Amino acid sequence: MPSANPNHASVATRTLPTLGALNQTLTGKVLLAVCASAFVATCAHITVPLPFTPVPLTFSDFAVLLVGLALGPVTGFMALAMYLLEGAAGLPVFSPHGLGGIAQLFGATGGYLIAYPFASAIAGAVSRTLARITPRFVAGLTASVLASTALMVTGTIWLGFVAHLSAMTAFNLGTAPFLPGQVVKVCAAAGIFATLQRWNRA
Repeated sequence: MPSANPNHASVATRTLPTLGALNQTLTGKVLLAVCASAFVATCAHITVPLPFTPVPLTFSDFAVLLVGLALGPVTGFMALAMYLLEGAAGLPVFSPHGLGGIAQLFGATGGYLIAYPFASAIAGAVSRTLARITPRFVAGLTASVLASTALMVTGTIWLGFVAHLSAMTAFNLGTAPFLPGQVVKVCAAAGIFATLQRWNRA
């Protein structure tokens, strides 16, 4: 039986009215994807290199989660695919602590980058599915955890492959140092998602 609580109502297809309207047309989706890719690029430059690992601390993964939650799986995937194409073409959109261009996609952090479109799509799809039956924050949090896990696992496996590391060493360099930050990021992304949905319902 559907809950009478508005937090449990179907909010799956809307964020802000403007975003929802734009997201209904191909032109709107492209416009949103361009803006979102610029947002991810900006966050990618908020980065701190860590001396004990080739993987820097960056806010681009937070942006990936937020784009998926806000724009949905299709537009989120488009935005991050566009971001990768921009970086591969040589535009300065990737973290500055890397080789730059297409070489960065094949470097130590390439696994994280390649996973961006898929992580964004996971965040968008899961949040919209769960928002029909759970509170908004729970939907956003669950979606962010799953997307972040996929991102970290893919990036760590790639790091181990490229650097010829054991599974434990790859985990210690590619996942473990970032877990506290990921907790903060997924909670923040879920909170923003819930707030956007609440505004839309008001």
